[in-house]
Amino acid sequence: MVKGRLLKAMQRKQFVDLMYISKSGEITKRRVKVINVTNESFHAYCFTKNANRTFLIENVLSMLPVIRKESAVIS
Repeated sequence: MVKGRLLKAMQRKQFVDLMYISKSGEITKRRVKVINVTNESFHAYCFTKNANRTFLIENVLSMLPVIRKESAVIS
C-alpha cells in the first residue's frame, strides 16, 4: 500500500510528509520529493536534510501528501 502511494506521489511530482523510523530506532518527520521507487526502498530528496536519501519502505510509519493551495488572482 505504501509503495503504491509513493509511486503516485512520484508520478504527480508531489511532496510527501513522512513519519519514518531510522535503522537506529529514531522516529523522524521528513518532507520529501520521491525520485525513484524499488521493491524495498525509495530514493527521495529530503528537505529536512537538504540531500538525496534512500529510505526503506518498511520503515515508513505514516505518509501524507503535501497539499499546496495556489492563490488565485481574480481580475
